[in-house]
Parts: sequence; structure tokens; C-alpha cells
Amino acid sequence: MGGSALALDQAELGKRIRTLTIKFEEIQAKPDKRIPAENLRKAQGIILLDRTKAGFIFAYQGGAGLAMVKDAKSGNWSSPSFLTANEASLGFQIGGQQSFIAVLLMNTNATRALSESSFNFGGEASGTAGNTSGKAEGTLTDDQKQLMLVYSDSTGLYGGAAIKGGVLSSDTEANIAYYGESLTPKQILFDRKGTPSEAATSLMQKINQASK
Repeated sequence: MGGSALALDQAELGKRIRTLTIKFEEIQAKPDKRIPAENLRKAQGIILLDRTKAGFIFAYQGGAGLAMVKDAKSGNWSSPSFLTANEASLGFQIGGQQSFIAVLLMNTNATRALSESSFNFGGEASGTAGNTSGKAEGTLTDDQKQLMLVYSDSTGLYGGAAIKGGVLSSDTEANIAYYGESLTPKQILFDRKGTPSEAATSLMQKINQASK
């Protein structure tokens, strides 16, 4: 395929945001899985990810998402900075699973990591099997557990045990396509450059409503 056929555009990214908005609403509609309003109010940043896991023996996880940071004075959310998630798992595993993951960043030490081009996300040993699962947990390092709350809503069947190492990275191509200029995550999230689309504004409103 030619490069133009693979190129992202704002319409496609708007669809990505709407998909994440729907998944956020779905997890909030489940009493046993929803993110508590108090935690959303206290959060200074949020990461939303949609990931797919599939494989046998060697598995690959990939996904796309976004991050937003709350202004300490106004309480308003920033425009979204797009992210990609990549993870490789080595171990005995079989099945497939789709997961929506929401990460609440609870202080400035946590949100500061979003200024980096990439940062670690994961590193735990796990083995799960079931049709659905949802939980809030710390899945990062001991220090990071105090800074972030991780909520997940998964469907499908996936079993096994694996040692995982994952990285969240800034999706530079998506940010350029969305804003029409080259903006760093810091410029988008903290310097408040870039105008959010209607889809992003709607997502912010849904998060604010869920915080009440």
C-alpha cells in the first residue's frame, strides 16, 4: 500500500475518540467496574486505551489511546495527546481478549511522565481466564502504584502466565494529523496548544459528568 492509503486523518482520529468515549460510558454503566466519581474528581490526568491481545505461546498486544491532563486552577481538561501501546509477552498462553483500560494519574509526578516520548506501563506477572473481568489495581512499579489507578474492562477468554513488559509511546503521526501541525505532548497537555474537536469536547463532558 502507498503511504497515503495508510495515513491518518482527523476524521479517523475523531472516530477513535468516539470509540473510547463509548467504552468509557460502558464501564461507567457497570456498577462493579465503574470508576468512582471521587477518584475522577481527584485525578489530575487520564489515559484511555483500547487494546487487543491474541496469540499462542508468543503473544502480541497492541492498541491505541489518548491522554488528557486537568488544569489545576480551572479544572478543565486539556486537548488529547494520542498514544500507542505495544507489549510483548513470552510464556504459555492461548486465547484472545479485548480490553478497555483507564489510567487515572493522581498527581503532578504521574502527569509529568506524559511529557516523555515513551514510558513503561506494565511489568507484572499474571495469569487470568474468564469471560469478563473488571478491576482497579496498580499494575506498575511500587512507586507508580501510589501515583496511578488502573481500571480495566475486558471481554473474551485469555489464559496463561506471562512476564510482560510494555511501553506507552506518543503517537506523533496521530497528533500531527489531528492538529495539523507538529506539537509535542507537553505543548498539547501542559501548554494548552491545539484545539480539540467536537468528539474530544464530548469526551471531556462525559468524564466531568462521571465525576459528579
